[in-house]
Amino acid sequence: MNTPDTNTTAVKSTASPQPTNAKPAPVKGADIIVRCLERAGVDVVFGYPGGASIEIHQALTRSDRIRVIVPRHEQGEVFAAEGYARASGRPGVCLATSGPGATNLVTGIADAYMDSIPLIAVTGQVNQTMIGKTAFQEMDVVGTTMPMVKHSYLVLDINELPQVFAEAFYVATTGRPGPVLIDIPKDVQQATTIPDYPDTITLPGYRPDSWKQDIEVIKSDLDRIAEMIEAASRPVIYCGGGIISAEASDALKQFARKANIPVTTTLMGVGAIPQDDPLSLMWLGMHGTVFANYAVAHADLLLALGVRFDDRVTGKVEKFCEHGKIVHVDIDNSEFNKNRLVDIAIQADVRWVIEELIGRVSFAERKPWHDQLNHWKQQYPMSYHRLEDHIQPQMVIEELSNLTAGEAIITTGVGQHQMWTGQFYNFQKPRTYITSAGLGSMGFGLPSAIGAQVGMPDTLVVNIDGDGSFAMNIQELATTVIEQIPVKSIILNNQHLGMVMQWEDRFYDSNRGHTYIGNPSNPSRPYPDFVKIADGYGVAGKQIHRPEEVVPALKEMIETPGPYVLDVIVPYTEHVLPMIPAGKTWRDIIVE
Repeated sequence: MNTPDTNTTAVKSTASPQPTNAKPAPVKGADIIVRCLERAGVDVVFGYPGGASIEIHQALTRSDRIRVIVPRHEQGEVFAAEGYARASGRPGVCLATSGPGATNLVTGIADAYMDSIPLIAVTGQVNQTMIGKTAFQEMDVVGTTMPMVKHSYLVLDINELPQVFAEAFYVATTGRPGPVLIDIPKDVQQATTIPDYPDTITLPGYRPDSWKQDIEVIKSDLDRIAEMIEAASRPVIYCGGGIISAEASDALKQFARKANIPVTTTLMGVGAIPQDDPLSLMWLGMHGTVFANYAVAHADLLLALGVRFDDRVTGKVEKFCEHGKIVHVDIDNSEFNKNRLVDIAIQADVRWVIEELIGRVSFAERKPWHDQLNHWKQQYPMSYHRLEDHIQPQMVIEELSNLTAGEAIITTGVGQHQMWTGQFYNFQKPRTYITSAGLGSMGFGLPSAIGAQVGMPDTLVVNIDGDGSFAMNIQELATTVIEQIPVKSIILNNQHLGMVMQWEDRFYDSNRGHTYIGNPSNPSRPYPDFVKIADGYGVAGKQIHRPEEVVPALKEMIETPGPYVLDVIVPYTEHVLPMIPAGKTWRDIIVE
């Protein structure tokens, strides 16, 4: 393995002097892979070993820079790599063997693609001579994942490894971030060569900064936008995950406050502005606030920053901001006019655009507009009815928010608990709400919390989960113990697949289509016993049933060293409200 790029202390050697012109020794492909990861600044790899990746794992044992975290399922590793990337802002790296190991990564790769998360997925492959012959544990993972990656590589020449890895990290982290797959046959890992590591990357067909060639045109458009802002009576900023990816949250807050424009976010944009900021409308869409949806419906100017007009946000898309002008800023020009026609589209780095706009706008009071927004906030607050004998899921999240001052990193699975978390946890900062938004993948919460905790070791990380989602990757409790990762998990346990059940109640006459996941022979007793399962893994835990137990149990969870599982029994009758039925508009919003 090549000498690391660090200063070393000179040690007098008794060995015979080597000629100064001696050629470096050939290096094994697996060691070149590890060196490439080190050169990219990787400090952790989430990987599960197998026959086609064993060489890479052996090489990783020789690295003193990279920590390898072994999950208990490949889906756990890819979600953990995502959680690491989402929390830290650095690309996540996962490693799997060929065949079933590689295919177990597919859901996580798709998730990273949908939510624009920088991810490097490395997979072992069968020897080149066996490719295409249905060999043991062979699968065309490049072909399988082609629709869900920014780019992919099948490396057939060991000499290409340094260039491929350098390109992969560059592609994954520039422009619109996303996943890149590198598939490496075992014989390439075992071959040897003298590596040549590139110092710079030039990809003629990939130009993430091409927008800079049109700076003067863009600045002219920004002048027009500034005039539109000045003329607008009811402007709204609608921002998403692009703000988080571009590290543009501070610029966004400065711009919104200077121009006095209210801000609503998507789920991916939660934390871009504090949820209790006077200008915050929280988030919009199917389960967003009434006042955010009303604001966009009545806006005469919508500034869409780093968003893609997702159907869960827009509802019936042609009715979304029906009477207002729309400005769309995004780094990816393929998003322009894809879902919603807009008046001005600007392909550029969203932080640069916002910073440019700050100097072009001035404060405008717009008192009637803000009075109207405040009226809607008072008329339709995000609230719930507390019960004396049952724990409301919203209460648990609200109390957790109070105890942590909105400063913890929160991950979720997918379902009702995901929506309640976005509604009732008072997020203050970006990269603190980590959720599977575009793909909506159950089982995301626990492994992504593991990755987030590894990426941000000094921050409290809490996974708020449902009993259905938690069970899908419950095996990762072992990872929290063995790797000493102090992730806390709260299970809002209603014994049902709650979100699907809610749709059954609303649209299918409450006919249960297999959404009950408890034990029908003993429905009064929660099933399974998550606290016993946690204990089997060596994880502390508690089950609670009554409202007065909530705050003491949350305090115990937070103060207990190491991982913890808090199983909270909640009623299955609770619905996530407000709700805009799929394909409907703000006029159809359900509030009771």
